[in-house]
Amino acid sequence: MLNEMDRQYLKIIEKIIKKGYYDQNRTGIATLKLPHQIMQFDLEEEFPILTTKFVAFKTAVKELLWIFKDQSNDVKKLQEQNVHIWDEWAYDDGTIGKAYGFQIAKYHQIDTLIDALKNNPQDRRMMMNLWNIEDLPQMALQPCCFLTLWDVTDGRLNCMLVQRSGDTALGIPFNTSQYAVLVHLIAQVTGLKVGLFTHVINNAHIYENHIEGLKLQLSRKSEALAAPKLWINPNIKNFYDFTPEDVKLIDYKHLGKINMGSVAV
Repeated sequence: MLNEMDRQYLKIIEKIIKKGYYDQNRTGIATLKLPHQIMQFDLEEEFPILTTKFVAFKTAVKELLWIFKDQSNDVKKLQEQNVHIWDEWAYDDGTIGKAYGFQIAKYHQIDTLIDALKNNPQDRRMMMNLWNIEDLPQMALQPCCFLTLWDVTDGRLNCMLVQRSGDTALGIPFNTSQYAVLVHLIAQVTGLKVGLFTHVINNAHIYENHIEGLKLQLSRKSEALAAPKLWINPNIKNFYDFTPEDVKLIDYKHLGKINMGSVAV
């Protein structure tokens, strides 16, 4: 039986390749794009990660904790963990400016969210927002995944991730699994069960140089494997105590890496 991540993701890929709007963009590499693509997962049932290609889960977790736990904009902190996804964006001072973790720290967004989840779980204003208009000019890269909206229903923590722009070959698989981990971490420290995770992509696009790699991935659809299990250290009760070693996938089996060509965001 096809796992939910491969099923929903590959359906979007097929749709973009068949029906996507072709045009140029600021990167100089043309794309096929479709607006308003959505995936939704019940995290109690399954952890969403692709098996039709390898997804760099450990890197995703390290970046996630850099943003939300360390609340950092310092690229050197990632480089110390052998993560180099932000190297090309770093300013001369080694930071990415007032982006990502800087915005979490500036407004104490994690603390505010956790407090609301514990003390006022029916609050309809629970969100974390990285799109701070006044600081956008001082960001090395304006955030792609910029908004999470949170809800508690019947003891289950639900989250909607809004992504303004999504590179479907490289970024989307990484971000879906990454933010699903965030839901699990916050649920654990607030005493909630995980619930729905909905990923909304405003502009879902495929770069021309990624099409052949994605066609190879589509050819693997019938070979997709069962989803792995997510393990989180059950002893961690404070969000700021999590480390990458506290988050692991059990039995993550996949069909291998696919070279998609260069990255463009």
